[in-house]
Amino acid sequence: MKTPTFVLALFFLALAAHNGNAYDPSPLQDFCVAFDDPKDMLFVNGRFCKNPELVKAEDFFFSGINIPGNTDNAVGSNVTAVFVDNLPGLNTLGVSLARIDFAPYGLNPPHTHPRASEILFVAEGTLYVGFVSSNQDGNRLFTKVLNKGDVFVFPIGMIHFQFNIGKTPALAFAGLGSQNPGVITIANAVFGSNPPINPDVLAKAFMLENVENNNISLTEFSEDHNDWENDS
Repeated sequence: MKTPTFVLALFFLALAAHNGNAYDPSPLQDFCVAFDDPKDMLFVNGRFCKNPELVKAEDFFFSGINIPGNTDNAVGSNVTAVFVDNLPGLNTLGVSLARIDFAPYGLNPPHTHPRASEILFVAEGTLYVGFVSSNQDGNRLFTKVLNKGDVFVFPIGMIHFQFNIGKTPALAFAGLGSQNPGVITIANAVFGSNPPINPDVLAKAFMLENVENNNISLTEFSEDHNDWENDS
C-alpha cells in the first residue's frame, strides 16, 4: 500500500518542480547578458546573449537606486525599475528590483505583474497595501498597514496597490521574481487602451451610473491607521 503513495508523492513533487519553472526558466549557463546585436549570439528568454568573452562587470551593475523619484504627478508616486532593460546581467536570472517613492497621500495604483510575485519592504513612512484574490477565490481583499521595517508579499498575478496614508513622503523597495515581471496598471489598461474600449462596455462593466455620485477623496478617510485594515 505504500508504493502508490510514494509514486503519488513523486508525481506531485515533479508537478511542483515543473510549475516552479513555468515563468523564468532556470539558466543553463553562468550568465546570459542581454545584448541587442543578434549577430552570432544566442537567443534566450526573449533576449540575445552577449558573447561570454565580452562580458564585463558593468553588465551586472546599476547605479541610481538611491536617487528619489519625481512624485509630482497625478497619483503622487514614482517607480524606479531595475529590470533587464536597464541591467542586462539580469537576463535569465529570474529577479528584479524596484524603488517606489510616495508623496504624502501618494498612490501606486492597482496593478498586476503577470510574471512575478513581489515582496515589498518599507524603508520610510506608513503605507496601506493590499491585494485582491482571483474570481475563483471570491475576490477577497487582503490589506495591511505597513510601517518602517515591515515586509509584505503580493502573490503572482494578483491585483495589488500601495497608498501612503502619512503626511510625509514614504519609500519602499520591491523585489520581484522575474527579470521582466511586466506591469499592467488596471485603470490605464481599461480606460486608456488604444483604440479605446467601447464606453457602453465600460459603463456596464463598472456600473458607473451607480457610483458617479459617490466620489470620496482618499484624504477623507480616518487617519487612525487601525481603521484601514480588513480582517482577512
